[in-house]
Amino acid sequence: MKRVRWGIISTANIAETQIIPAILRASNAELTAIGSSNTKRREKIVSAFDIPKSYHHYDELLHDPDVDAVYIPLPNSLHKEWIMKAAQAGKHVLCEKPITLNAKDAQEVFDFCKRNDVLLMEGLMYQFHPQHQRVQEIIRSGEIGEIQLMKASFSFLLEEKEGNIRTDPKKGGGCIYDVGCYCIHAVRNILKAEPKELIAFADIDPEYGVDVSAWAFMRMDNGVKAIIDCSFEMDFREEYEIIGTKGTIKVPQAYRPDNNGGQGLIIINKNNDQRIERIYGDQYKLEIEHFSNAILNGTELAYDGANSVKNMRVIDACFESVKTGEKVSL
Repeated sequence: MKRVRWGIISTANIAETQIIPAILRASNAELTAIGSSNTKRREKIVSAFDIPKSYHHYDELLHDPDVDAVYIPLPNSLHKEWIMKAAQAGKHVLCEKPITLNAKDAQEVFDFCKRNDVLLMEGLMYQFHPQHQRVQEIIRSGEIGEIQLMKASFSFLLEEKEGNIRTDPKKGGGCIYDVGCYCIHAVRNILKAEPKELIAFADIDPEYGVDVSAWAFMRMDNGVKAIIDCSFEMDFREEYEIIGTKGTIKVPQAYRPDNNGGQGLIIINKNNDQRIERIYGDQYKLEIEHFSNAILNGTELAYDGANSVKNMRVIDACFESVKTGEKVSL
């Protein structure tokens, strides 16, 4: 079976702990190279995963003819630059979220990749877990009635702020970029709708100047209301809830079911009765296989450029509302 040959740009923790192991588990992918100027850390990862090729500079990896696709988990502020460099070198790109720092840049990188005949996908891996498809099936069945409200939350306590890219505004730090993007996408993805208007609020860290907690209230174009919250200052939560006229659906392990052995939970409450469905999936592996299959067989991406750009437009609107204190129409 033909496999996509992957290269990893940088030695970021998510690459070491999640994406590299996922590539090794995938049926249609193989790990070929890694590039990083952090020689000690790079050599550690090369040894741990028996990576065939190791480069000191990203550019060297991009010009390796044995690499078909690259994964980019660099700081958010560097995404645009290295997506375009990778595309120029003829490499397909899976880039960590957020794809760029604003919708204008997002549209630019997707257009650039299209002109260079390479695929680009934003790495919102959670959506590949099968629990979300099951939630949409339940909604379509009418079991919980007409949807009125959706709430989505993602938070964790960031204890070490000093020297952390998440608190560096020059590197695209802040909780909206880091975890709020999941909540926004979940609302759009599950409801199959776009926000018509929103108002957002945020707590800005006085020392670092980034949003450390944020809330947004949205009116969707299908009439459903949505509330999202994200934070670096709250206990770990990764959930969403859909409230209908006849019942509710709660997904308490929405974004990182891999922390629980890949188990997704769907809790349906209706007429004082509760049903729990457990659904398993390897979301990182599924993400790699999905993107690799598109490269090998020309299949359509489930999460394409137009969708990523729409997500960035909502993020842009949140920042605009936080800055002005006003409601923003999209």
